[in-house]
Amino acid sequence: MSPEARSLTRRSFLRAGTAAAVGLTAAGCGFASGDDPAAKAAEEAPIDVKVDGDLVYFNWADFVDPAVFEGFEKEYGVKVVQSNYDSMEGMAAKLNAGNRYDIVFPTAKWSQRLAAGGKLRTIDHSRLKNAEGVFGGYDYFANPWYDPGSRHTVPFTMYKTGIGWRRDRLGDLTGSWADLWNEQAKNKVFVLDDRDEVLGMGALKAGVGLSTEDPAELARVTETLHSLRPRLRGFSSDSYNNLLNGNADITQAWSGDMAAMLAQAEDPAVFGFEIAKEGAPVNSDCYAIPANAQHPGTAMLFIDYMLRPENVKKNIAYIGYPMPVRGTEDTYSALVEPFPQCLVTADDLKDDHYFRNATVKGEQRRDAAWTDVKAG
Repeated sequence: MSPEARSLTRRSFLRAGTAAAVGLTAAGCGFASGDDPAAKAAEEAPIDVKVDGDLVYFNWADFVDPAVFEGFEKEYGVKVVQSNYDSMEGMAAKLNAGNRYDIVFPTAKWSQRLAAGGKLRTIDHSRLKNAEGVFGGYDYFANPWYDPGSRHTVPFTMYKTGIGWRRDRLGDLTGSWADLWNEQAKNKVFVLDDRDEVLGMGALKAGVGLSTEDPAELARVTETLHSLRPRLRGFSSDSYNNLLNGNADITQAWSGDMAAMLAQAEDPAVFGFEIAKEGAPVNSDCYAIPANAQHPGTAMLFIDYMLRPENVKKNIAYIGYPMPVRGTEDTYSALVEPFPQCLVTADDLKDDHYFRNATVKGEQRRDAAWTDVKAG
């Protein structure tokens, strides 16, 4: 598949809609509490790291280099059976319905939800030969807020959110989220088609908490975002192509997508990427093994294989997102040399600009605010 074709599917958040999202949050983040003793014992049982069947894989489309898959299949004599989702809500709904996968890739807040609901197996890092490259190089992930002790997860990628723009049309910007309100870019402004990212951007600009669920603060956020609507061309997570084909002069964008775009840009100097001075949301995708996985041993082998530095470097070059494995940082630094603000460091993670899970009522308020913003 060509890089251009890949860009059409990478991180395209096609939102599941308010009704689906409310359905997932109506019972305390959408999952049972995980209090059943037998289920708890099964969740915590050590996983033997061995081939126990083909790998049933569930992730964003095209988020692992095919050459890495091929190497894994050849080395262990298994097949990777792939399925893809287009939103975290969609992934969680499949798990909640009882669908069986061996490995999934939730974001930080969704890792917390899944673990709290008893939907994930525990992962003994001492059984992974290459785990030290993560936990010995990135102290943050030894005890992240979303999964204390990283008991159920291993970090897969890191990224942050900023603004991508065309320098050839807008020149230099001011380094603020207010740059999206640039009059010169009117009708060629995009924001991501993602609830938390858009509400988070409005919250940072309005000076309130990134994941606020307070009604008065959400009113300020929606008022801020409504003022952007006259300049806005649309909601789209295809920042990569919108900039390349000229549909966008400026867009909210994920750092990894901007890095991936460099492979397609004839002249990277035409484009820019900035992190707003008001703050940048950061996030992590994680490896996780569902509680009902049929082949958890193969899943452990796959995680360990993916953590080999040579495979990390291949995957970084393929997807444009950094992976927190010690010794691979220079690979990403070289990739994003034209856009150094794409770099994600341990200090960025500690800035605590992660999206957090709200209460049930808070999630409903945020859904309502998102619906209001999209409706105009």
